[in-house]
Amino acid sequence: MTGVTVALPAISYSQEEYALLEEDETRRRLVDRIAASSGISRRHVAVSPLLDDVKNWSTAARMRHYQEEALPLCKDAVASALTETGIDPADVGLVCVTSSTGYAAPGLDTRLARDVGMSPTVERLLVGHMGCLAALPALAACANFVRTQRRSAVLVNAELSSLHLQPPPWDTGQRVVNALFGDAVTATVIQPERPAEVGHGLQVVDVAAHTDTEHEDYMSLTVGDHGFRMGLSPRVPEVLERHLPPMVGDLLARHSLSLADVRWWAVHPGGPRILDAAAISLSLPPEALAASRHVLREHGNCASASLPLVVKELQLRSPLAPEQYGLALAFGPGLTLYTVLFLGV
Repeated sequence: MTGVTVALPAISYSQEEYALLEEDETRRRLVDRIAASSGISRRHVAVSPLLDDVKNWSTAARMRHYQEEALPLCKDAVASALTETGIDPADVGLVCVTSSTGYAAPGLDTRLARDVGMSPTVERLLVGHMGCLAALPALAACANFVRTQRRSAVLVNAELSSLHLQPPPWDTGQRVVNALFGDAVTATVIQPERPAEVGHGLQVVDVAAHTDTEHEDYMSLTVGDHGFRMGLSPRVPEVLERHLPPMVGDLLARHSLSLADVRWWAVHPGGPRILDAAAISLSLPPEALAASRHVLREHGNCASASLPLVVKELQLRSPLAPEQYGLALAFGPGLTLYTVLFLGV
């Protein structure tokens, strides 16, 4: 894994502007409190709910807009990633597109491969509807392909959550969802070997997962007549605090490692309480999650595109040196936790 490139929609707005979605003054004060505690300063969006009546669009209309808005962003991100790593698009062996916010067949995977100049024989993989955690199983699938086939892969995380603003009335939970999610596209190149000119890279060493089906309804993503409805229980942090220590501990023990051997932590910025739960349960110092909190503040929760943003920020701030270890953590519907162990190369 040799780098992450990012493409963001041109529209952005502050959390203060988000409160304008509410017309009632009393409810606006509630929204102001939610926005103030979100840890978010600004979010990028493919469509602005302040300019377009997104909340009343049909699911079909949202899917059409997804294809129109996501494809140019994906092309920009992938073209930049291939240029940075010096890879000819025709030499890419696998393109994997991950998203929980838009689908079509043919869709982004075929059109993206065609438009950036990949071979008609390129293998394709679509990882859909796994929510925020999808970045890690998709990365693991790409790493396995690269390891066995000795060919490069490109992973694209394309999330446009702004297309799924639900029609009112909104309860407090839906208002929290409205306040959290932003849009982003990321592209990550995975190569059999890291070219010397690329700089620091990451090797996927191992993967671990844990699914708590008893609490599967705590995090959900369902398809309705007005797009995809996201559900997020305030009790999710309790579940994470219970399962993170044994899951992380078992993964590290398989490699004779401890928490002290982890140089950096890439934790999905699902919200301030999600990050707090990870820090408390794993006894992490405040600076360990500085990159995750930075991504949350500048972009909001961008679903599966968030974790690549955190990895990019960490590699800019304190890149893993050869033989240093890092851990990535993400969470999604199931209720499922995923972690990947990285080695600096």
